[in-house]
Amino acid sequence: MKKSIAKALFKSHSYSEYRKLVVDLLKEEKSTGSEQSSALTNYSLLNETRMDRLEKTLKIPQEYAQSLKSLKNEYIWMVISEGWSTDAAELLPVFDKMVSEADGKIDIKIVLRDENKELMNLFLTNKAKSIPKLIVINKETGGALAHWGPRPKGAADLIDNYKKEHGTLDETAKTDLQLWFFHDKGLSTQSEVIDMMLDLDKEEE
Repeated sequence: MKKSIAKALFKSHSYSEYRKLVVDLLKEEKSTGSEQSSALTNYSLLNETRMDRLEKTLKIPQEYAQSLKSLKNEYIWMVISEGWSTDAAELLPVFDKMVSEADGKIDIKIVLRDENKELMNLFLTNKAKSIPKLIVINKETGGALAHWGPRPKGAADLIDNYKKEHGTLDETAKTDLQLWFFHDKGLSTQSEVIDMMLDLDKEEE
C-alpha cells in the first residue's frame, strides 16, 4: 500500500492546482478522467460554480477549528477525486477550509481516480470506485492510517434508502442529495472527519 500511496503523491495536486487543472480542461471542453463526454464536461462546469459558492459561504465552527488546531501530529489528507464528481465538489472545499484551520498540521493533496487505479482499488466502497475518498496519511512514515468517504452518513443513508425504495438513482435522488448538502452546510463532514482525526491523534501519541 505504501508504494501505491507514494506513487499517487508524486503526481498529486494542491487544492489550487486541482482547481486550475479542472478550469484549464474546461477551456478545451474536457473534463478530468479517462472518459470524455459532454455530460461529464457539463458536470465539471456546474461543479466549478458549486465550489466557488462553497468557498465563499463555508464556515468552520470555532469548536471544530480548535479541535483541528489541537492536533499534535502531522498528516497528509490525500483525496481521490475527479472534476466531474458532484460529491467531490461538495466536499473538497470543506476539506480545504478545515486544513486552513489546522495550523500547518495537515497538508491536502488531491489525486485523480482514473490516473491512480491501483490506489483506488485499495479503497473501494462496496466494490465500487466511489469518490471522493479521503485517505489520512502519517506525514512522517507515509503510511495510511484511516480513510473516510465518499459521503457523510446522513447523505449516504439518504441515497441507500432511496435505492431500497426505488431500485435505482434518478434525477430526483440527485436533487434530494444536493438539497441535503445545501442544508447541512458541511457540518456533518466536519464533525465526522474531526472525530476520526482526534481518535487517530491519540493513537499516534
